[in-house]
Amino acid sequence: MTITSFTDGWIVRAPRGPFAAVQGGADDSVAVTLPHDALRDADRSADAPAKGGAAYFPAGAFSYVKTFEAPGAWAGRIVRLEVQGAFRHAMVYLNDEFAGNRSDGFARFFVDLTPYLRAGATNTLRIEVRSGQDSRWYAGAGLHRPVLLHVDEPTHIVPDGVRITTVRIEDDQAVLEVVTTVANRGLTTRSHVLTTELTSPASVVVEQDRTPVTVAPGGTATIRQRLYVQDPALWSVESPSLYTAQTTLAPAADESDAGSTVHTVHGIRTVTVDPRKGLRINGEPVLLRGACIHSDNGPLGAASIARAEERRMQLLKDAGFNAIRAAHNPASPAMLDACDRLGMLVMDEAFDQWHRGKTTFDPSLDFEQWWRSDLESMVDKDVNHPSVIMYSIGNEIVEVGTPHGAILARELAEHVRALDPTRPVTNGVNATLSVLDELDEIMASDQGLNELMGEAGANMMSLIGSSDAVTTRTEESSAALDVLGLNYADGRYASDAERFPHRVIVGSETFPTQIGELWPLVEANPNVIGDFTWTGWDYLGEVGIGATSYAEDPEANGALEREFPYLTAWCGDLDLTGWRRPVSYYREIVFGRRTEPAIAVLRPERHGQTVTMQSPWAWSDSVDSWTWPGFEGAPVTVEVAADADEVALLLDGTEVARGQVGARRPMLASFETVYRPGTLEAVAYRSGAVVGRTALASATSPTQLVATADRTVIRADDTDLSFVAIELRDTAGVLVTGADRQVSIDVSGAGVLAGFGTGTPSTTERFDATTRTTFDGRALAIIRPTGPGSITVTVSGAGLRDVVLDLEAVEAPSTS
Repeated sequence: MTITSFTDGWIVRAPRGPFAAVQGGADDSVAVTLPHDALRDADRSADAPAKGGAAYFPAGAFSYVKTFEAPGAWAGRIVRLEVQGAFRHAMVYLNDEFAGNRSDGFARFFVDLTPYLRAGATNTLRIEVRSGQDSRWYAGAGLHRPVLLHVDEPTHIVPDGVRITTVRIEDDQAVLEVVTTVANRGLTTRSHVLTTELTSPASVVVEQDRTPVTVAPGGTATIRQRLYVQDPALWSVESPSLYTAQTTLAPAADESDAGSTVHTVHGIRTVTVDPRKGLRINGEPVLLRGACIHSDNGPLGAASIARAEERRMQLLKDAGFNAIRAAHNPASPAMLDACDRLGMLVMDEAFDQWHRGKTTFDPSLDFEQWWRSDLESMVDKDVNHPSVIMYSIGNEIVEVGTPHGAILARELAEHVRALDPTRPVTNGVNATLSVLDELDEIMASDQGLNELMGEAGANMMSLIGSSDAVTTRTEESSAALDVLGLNYADGRYASDAERFPHRVIVGSETFPTQIGELWPLVEANPNVIGDFTWTGWDYLGEVGIGATSYAEDPEANGALEREFPYLTAWCGDLDLTGWRRPVSYYREIVFGRRTEPAIAVLRPERHGQTVTMQSPWAWSDSVDSWTWPGFEGAPVTVEVAADADEVALLLDGTEVARGQVGARRPMLASFETVYRPGTLEAVAYRSGAVVGRTALASATSPTQLVATADRTVIRADDTDLSFVAIELRDTAGVLVTGADRQVSIDVSGAGVLAGFGTGTPSTTERFDATTRTTFDGRALAIIRPTGPGSITVTVSGAGLRDVVLDLEAVEAPSTS
């Protein structure tokens, strides 16, 4: 068996009909390397069909074409294409013959190319995709995840054919079961020997087994092997130890077939849930400090490049999260690989809708035809990843409050359990949506709810979620789950423990502004295993749901979705570039993982203006900076997050304010003062004793351009990137946040500029541009290698000294 990356040598163009060759016309082909988002560089406009939901990007149809030589030795072998994600409605053709298709844009699927392959000749592969009004957020378009080519002998281990399960963990050993599926596509019975060797995290072979296997023509065989690992290193969030199984199918002595080898990464761990002891991994209790995330990678658009996924997981973990929810589509294999290595737990999610749609052309149109295959795709992808601890069968499914929705919930849950009985099944239930058809009656019957009507209020959704109507209508669909996911219904946490004593709950989607109230509820209720905020990382689309609207804005209309040119939701703890926003430090303090207070300043240019819209997804319009040129002597509002009962605010050592913590929001104090350059320090007290202090210094001139690469040596392949942080700083290294300016970037040598962006939620600037305006003093450039060699990155700005970085792309070791 060989598995080859099939990501280079592609062109992308507008689809062409069968007579394109004789019609002539301009050639719009562009050479690309996968993963690739064909929609990212399209022109955004206010009249785009999906509006702000898709960040004002247009719909699109694209054709990806790759020409390749098939060696003569491939004759008689099985050749398959693995497509890890094609958004959307992918149609696969080889040599103009239809070979396969897939509707879902995030499903990993295989296409058998064998019948249409010309061995010893040139072949043309074409994949057509179409996208438009089929997602509630920006999902891009195209081959946004890698494509691989599998070449197998007629008798071979099938794709995803090795599954490793931790059967039990004892005091001195772990028992693993390795189940391997072998297929014979040949014309004669074949005899082989299947050997599995298990290598420890220290690269030592610690266990092995050998089993003979005979497979009839056209048949399959399932081989079960038990491995007994002495003194195992267990996989956990704190210690993500990984073993590697090498499974080899070798021909018997009298057989002539070549063998095949599959490498499978496995983490030895167990996962259990119950309403008294909560979630336990390896028997140890774990509370999920969770982040919901969408699939896009900011300046890269929807492209899932392995290094971008790894960087995102690392930054989220550094910010205090230990779990992600892949909202609302299955995570990429590259993201799961990163989570395995880093110790990040995963709730992988299959669907955003079942039969009842949410947008004009969304996957509900294809759901009945594809849902079984889509669940199988997700489980096959996930089953060997220790980071995946839970499967979600949906998000805010409208029909879960109906009898037929309950029937379907049970069907989906049981199908997942049949595929993988080792992980719990959940569903992210929005209680308000489940009773939407009788919402008027519910509101009328509860005066408290009626008074809250019209607000985009967290309290309103929680109260509706606790109503008797929700309790009754969602009881059956909830009973089909191992863990009930609740979106914005924290009012059920304590009450469900009494009404449904066997029910386990997870806060599958919660308002970021409420973590100060929500986390104590998680800690206090054993039946609640964690909280997933919306969202951990800012994303493209659903524009402005976390933005603050002011009456003084000319476009102010009080709407949740903002007008063009808004680009992002602006509700992430981390912005589009991975920079931590003030809410991130607040959350870290609430989680009990940060002892020092955190200072943020509301933008002084907005001081005194009237807030007309600030949704529960919106944190204050603040920046962790004490650099505001042009506002000397102006009033400012300072917020300090602290695990304390009192905070004193000092400017250059002189106390300028003092106040109680928690008056408006748990673990948060707010002060009115006047901006003067200097050092602003917050001192936190508990019972009169100092428990922490932190400070912000003002930047002083002159401003310098600073550029820093996260890594200067990268692999020269399709998986790696170098992220270059571009910042305006003074000579002491203080970030200059109040004087943004344009910066430009030039990349030469063995690399290209893959994306250039900032954290700004609203802009007309493009990710493929070479000049951007900094946002709060920062921008981010992403460099992608084109092959081995040196890469020179030059960053410049008017009136600033250029910065030159030297990067090196090196040959990656073979993985075939």
